[in-house]
Amino acid sequence: MTPDEIKAALQAAFKCCDVASCPLTETQKQILLQVIEQIPENSHCGVLEIANPLDELTSEELAAFLQFVKTHEQDNGNWKAQFLNDWLNASDSGEVQFIRERYGLQWLNRLQPYHFDKYVYFEDALKLKAGDRIEICNAMWEWVQDDGPCKREWFGCVVLQVAEIENGDTFCSNCIVRFNNGAEYEIQGIYEWNRYNWRWSKN
Repeated sequence: MTPDEIKAALQAAFKCCDVASCPLTETQKQILLQVIEQIPENSHCGVLEIANPLDELTSEELAAFLQFVKTHEQDNGNWKAQFLNDWLNASDSGEVQFIRERYGLQWLNRLQPYHFDKYVYFEDALKLKAGDRIEICNAMWEWVQDDGPCKREWFGCVVLQVAEIENGDTFCSNCIVRFNNGAEYEIQGIYEWNRYNWRWSKN
C-alpha cells in the first residue's frame, strides 16, 4: 500500500470508530496521520519503512548525540531515562540540549534502538538489557552461507539476561534469549563474535 492508500484506510477507520461510539481524539488521529507521512513514497513489498529520526540531525548534531548515548551506555546507564530526567527537571543536557529545543519529545519518542543500526560505527554502543526485543539469525545454530542453498532467517526473541564472562585477561558477553514459542537459547560472544547474527527488532 502507498502512504495515500494507508491514509485513506485510516480515514475510513476513523469513521468506523465514530459509528461504533469509540471515537478517537483529534490528537490520536493526528499522531496516526503523522506516522503515515513518514513512510517514503518508494516503500514496497508491503514493508513500511519509517524514516529514521537520526537522519534529520545535522552531522554535528548526530556526532554529539551519538557520543551522549555512547557515554551513558558505557556507564551502564539508560541514556533515554537520563535525557528525560534532565527534561523533566529542567536541567541542561549540555551538548544535546538542542534535541529538546529544536526537535522535541515527539522526535525522541520516534527513536528506536534499530535506528542506530544504520550507523555501523555506532552499533555496539547500545548495550542489550533484559526485556529488549531482538532478532537472531539461524546462523547461530546451523551452517548458513550468504550464497548457499540455506538462507539467513531471522527469529524474534526477548533478552532475558546479559552477563559478562571473564576468562583470564579477556572478557566476553553471553546473552540468554527466549523465543516466542518459549524456547530459550544462550548466545555466546553476543558483541564479540556474534554481532553479525543479531539485530534490534523493529516490532
